[in-house]
Amino acid sequence: MYPAKQTAIDWLDQNRKRLSDFDLEIWGYAEPAWREYKSAKAYVELLRADGWEVEEGSGGMPTAFAATWSNGDGPVIGSYAEYDAVPGNSQQAVPYEAPREGLHPWTAGHTDPHSMLGVGALGGMLATKAAMQAHNIGGTLKFFGEPAEKVCGSKPVHAAKGYFDGADAFLSYHPLNGNTVTWETHCGSYWSAVFTFECAHPERWAAQDASPRTTDESAASSHIVARVPGAIDALMLMYTMTKYTKEAMFPHTGTWTLNEFVLAAGDATSDNLPPRFAQIQYSWRSPLLDVQQRIFDVLANNARAAAQASGCEAYVQWVTRTRVGLANNAMADLTYRNMELFGPPSYDDDALEFCREIQRNLGLEPMENPLPEVYTRLTTPQDYEADTRALLPSWQKNFTSDDYVDYTWHAPSVRLFTGRPMLAAPEPGYEYPNWAYLAMGGVAGLIDPGMFLASKTIAATALDLLTQPDELAKAKAEFEERTGGGVGGTKWVAPLLPEDFIPPVDLRWPEYVSTPRGEEWWLPTPNPDARQLLE
Repeated sequence: MYPAKQTAIDWLDQNRKRLSDFDLEIWGYAEPAWREYKSAKAYVELLRADGWEVEEGSGGMPTAFAATWSNGDGPVIGSYAEYDAVPGNSQQAVPYEAPREGLHPWTAGHTDPHSMLGVGALGGMLATKAAMQAHNIGGTLKFFGEPAEKVCGSKPVHAAKGYFDGADAFLSYHPLNGNTVTWETHCGSYWSAVFTFECAHPERWAAQDASPRTTDESAASSHIVARVPGAIDALMLMYTMTKYTKEAMFPHTGTWTLNEFVLAAGDATSDNLPPRFAQIQYSWRSPLLDVQQRIFDVLANNARAAAQASGCEAYVQWVTRTRVGLANNAMADLTYRNMELFGPPSYDDDALEFCREIQRNLGLEPMENPLPEVYTRLTTPQDYEADTRALLPSWQKNFTSDDYVDYTWHAPSVRLFTGRPMLAAPEPGYEYPNWAYLAMGGVAGLIDPGMFLASKTIAATALDLLTQPDELAKAKAEFEERTGGGVGGTKWVAPLLPEDFIPPVDLRWPEYVSTPRGEEWWLPTPNPDARQLLE
């Protein structure tokens, strides 16, 4: 390990407590997609205090940022943080089921967790900067704040607006059930759109009949005439038609998904007046872009038909459209060699005892080693690739989805993973409750080992790219070959969103709200005395 790398590792060791505390700070905010105000502010303040130039609200996204630090001429190396949490996953860092106190039980929580993801990458970039300063290494670091990953929201926007242009390499990190690097099979595509139905002109509906039903005109009222179905009916027709047509959208081969979320339904109107507004979001994943387009075509047809039948107008607003991931084996090989320098994570007995306490509280016999063995070893990229390919048909080149894929088309990129522990099953087929998995994400002793392996691997790899011209040249040559000439080449795929795309931050996303009663979740906190369980 040459001196600059050692400086970076020493810096991480010296700042371990500060970064660990920052991870728990972000974990505690638990802010969902497009509403990560406290989390983004915390990152911006930390980076500015460290000497970075930071653009807040980059790409027209209030909770995004773009940070830059330069030490003169040299390669441009980038990475990013995510920090969005997931609604419906509230849990305290305790070994029993306990959503956050004083809020709706279905508030947000970090699942992967993105708090670990963001701070793992942050630590790597801060350590790289420290080594560049100490050893006068030329180059530029870029670090992005990427909100709304759970809807693959921000990276395609940054890509379309030119934020990734001019980079020489990108380092992407994600917690996972192991310690490895992606080889060839990267993530597929994720598209999402919101369909809005508005009943702006109910009098135009074909069945509308406002004529009096008696000779006494005073008897004519909205209670005795046919009324337009309105926006809720449109939404339900869209929902049911899509359930019926889903079977025909794509053959039952490979892996693809289509899911929906009702953003708004009705406006608490009188029962005899038509609801004027409703919105439903569809998100779909598949390994091929032409499949993504075919799915959208069916959805658009369904929306038009639903609107026509219910006396509404239909609108579509895109949330995101990602490309598929582009592999770079040279980057993967370099990154894994650096991971091997540090070896797999290990977990102290305090962390393991927290896991055993979960098992006791579930009525299980606590295990001496409650974590699966995969978390305390490294898996080669080739072995990880073989395990992934065993799940897929031979023609399928991409699997699942994540918006990091938009980075991969602008510079050689790598995707590394380190362990985010879950509990070992006491017997085949046993599944722990979700709260147990969530609680472990807020325990430093379970998160820090994998998080700091990521930070060290990122720093070491970034320094190699900055100081070892042959390593960067190999990665760039492979990028040129795979894209048919680099950015703009014959096999290159351009961003799927337009440069003037307006990010969907205006939609009714789940969020925390401030009221005279204090901070609340967007759904009212249930009063247990005002409702009765139906049995």
